[in-house]
Amino acid sequence: MFLALLELRAARGRFLLMGSVVVLVSALVGIVSGFTTGLGDDTVSALRKLPATHVAFAAGSDSDQFARSLVDARTATGWSREKGAEATPIGVTITRGTTDRGTEVDLAAFGIVPGAFTDPGADAGKPLDPGRPQGVVISRQLLNEGVHVGDTLVIDRLGIRLDVVGSTGRSSYGHVPAAYVTTDMWRQIRFTTPGAPGTPSSGTASAAAGAGSPTLPVQYSAIALRLPDGTDAAAISAADRRHDTTTVPLETAFTAAPGYDGERLTMSSIQTFLFLIAPLVVGAFFAVWTVQRTPELALLRAMGASRRRLLGHTLTQAAVVVATGTAVGAALAAALGLLVGEKVPFSLPAGTLTTTMLSVALVGLAGSALTLRRVTTVDPMTMLGAGR
Repeated sequence: MFLALLELRAARGRFLLMGSVVVLVSALVGIVSGFTTGLGDDTVSALRKLPATHVAFAAGSDSDQFARSLVDARTATGWSREKGAEATPIGVTITRGTTDRGTEVDLAAFGIVPGAFTDPGADAGKPLDPGRPQGVVISRQLLNEGVHVGDTLVIDRLGIRLDVVGSTGRSSYGHVPAAYVTTDMWRQIRFTTPGAPGTPSSGTASAAAGAGSPTLPVQYSAIALRLPDGTDAAAISAADRRHDTTTVPLETAFTAAPGYDGERLTMSSIQTFLFLIAPLVVGAFFAVWTVQRTPELALLRAMGASRRRLLGHTLTQAAVVVATGTAVGAALAAALGLLVGEKVPFSLPAGTLTTTMLSVALVGLAGSALTLRRVTTVDPMTMLGAGR
């Protein structure tokens, strides 16, 4: 141990260079991990916050379900009658609006039944109220973009006016901030045709028809379900056949969000390549370092040092370099997260950071292990030959 640390000090330039490479690799892995988590949250955080266990889509909508699926009220009622099940319809539509102060924003309109288990409530202001169907509760991102509680938000091309009554935490869908409206208002946003008679944008005095209007279908994107623990796949399949739906766990429904699978595949591929690069870089450095110090290792063997001691000597140096470099890289990645704040989709919780850095350290040590065979097979006679 003493000789290993002494050698680190004597050749600190080389080890600092190698440590710098480990710092950069670990920081890059941490940053990519932060963007992977952040992009995932920015795509599906509104879905992740739904207190549901499953989501039922219309049968046959196998891709992009929230855009393609349409279920009716009878289906929602049928699911609610299943033993132990809680069911409530939800709607999801991406749209755009402008406040009465001229602020233009994109928003993912989530149609929610007020008071249902999917209702997010409000952190500030008031929650959704069935007696105030024009109300909307916005996510924190929209507050950051200049929308305030008390503003009036007009949906582009439709002229539908929404009163911002409250705000809730950070949530988004498809990188678009979420805004929660009643299911009746969501139906107006989803099914009203721009410029059609009866809409504000058509020049008439009346707004789009409400819940009782025969011109708007009573349909929703999906049904949020809370099923009892232990509900087996056979029971769910039987219920799907009865109600003509396709039910998936909530986590599986994340793939219905636009771009979710592609983003995760891209970022995970980058992470994988970095994990492959780290052991190769560390292993190459220690391989060269072992070749350079072969005479010293031979001398130690000639003086009676055991192979186990030489292994400990090498592993100690590798552990110090890799652990120190990884710790500094983790600090850099965490500092970047604090620096960017909520300006970009970056999220690096302590648990994720710790797991990622431990993985980097392990693969780095695995790379150094590639040189151990040369250390254990060094010939003490090499030193004698070098002195001739």
